[in-house]
Amino acid sequence: MDSGGSTDMTLAFELKALKALTDPNAVFNNARQWTEYVGVVSEKPTYVVTNFTRKHRVRQDFFSGPRGVEESLENIAQQFDTDRHVFVGVDDEDAALAEATDWEFLRVEDAAEAAGWTLTTDDPDKEPTESPSRDDWP
Repeated sequence: MDSGGSTDMTLAFELKALKALTDPNAVFNNARQWTEYVGVVSEKPTYVVTNFTRKHRVRQDFFSGPRGVEESLENIAQQFDTDRHVFVGVDDEDAALAEATDWEFLRVEDAAEAAGWTLTTDDPDKEPTESPSRDDWP
């Protein structure tokens, strides 16, 4: 994605938006080239976000923890003082949360197109079938 200038930006992905991308790790690595901070927010329990980010080797600067998305976005904006705060989401509900918290909203499809990220063809809400666990992962 071309930042059009300043890299003084905080980028937050709704977990559903991140799940819609083929390679979340590559997306985060790419985003780090033109953002200051990047992380994940979700209404899901903390362990769900943590499991997903570990599985995909995503190193996030922040996550929502036990808070809801709206409270998380407010806290992140206060904690990470950048010129721009951009929330990548999937639907009108996410857009409303962004507006309520003074974040810019970007639909995941638009972000993917602008940045050259690949969207997955899988249903992002579908729980994956049980896969072998790794004992060597912290």
